[in-house]
Amino acid sequence: MTLQKLFLTFFGSGLSPKAPGTAGSLAALIVGILIIKFLGTQTLFMLAIAITIIGILEINKYEQAAGSHDNPQIVIDEVSGMWISMFIAYETAVSLDNQYGILIAYLLSFIFFRLFDIWKPSTIGWIDREVKGGLGVMVDDVLAGIAGGLLSAIVLMVIEKII
Repeated sequence: MTLQKLFLTFFGSGLSPKAPGTAGSLAALIVGILIIKFLGTQTLFMLAIAITIIGILEINKYEQAAGSHDNPQIVIDEVSGMWISMFIAYETAVSLDNQYGILIAYLLSFIFFRLFDIWKPSTIGWIDREVKGGLGVMVDDVLAGIAGGLLSAIVLMVIEKII
């Protein structure tokens, strides 16, 4: 496996025969939890930005060579979106000072990111359909990550008010 394919499939998680986007998101969740635990949320956020930029460039190269757009095996976009969603949800949970909130934040960030990534409402869907190349592949997932993170934050705040 080439280094490019290893990166774009996030260490092969995108090679899952069923639901490669969900497999990539789950792998991103696990790695993201480890990054937060050992390196912190700022590192997670900076890595999300870095892989977004590198992902755009590498997807452009891949698509030119392969002659196809948004191959389902490419899940580095899910990783970026998932990490952004996790960052927003985790920071909200920490600010609420609830130890169980962090576990809920991880779960919600995964569920809501996948919801927005699959559903693709509004601008997310428009970008997915209309913007070609690496930019289109990456940015719809970045927006799904932001939306998933914000919805997670709202739910966490509502839970905090109720409990």
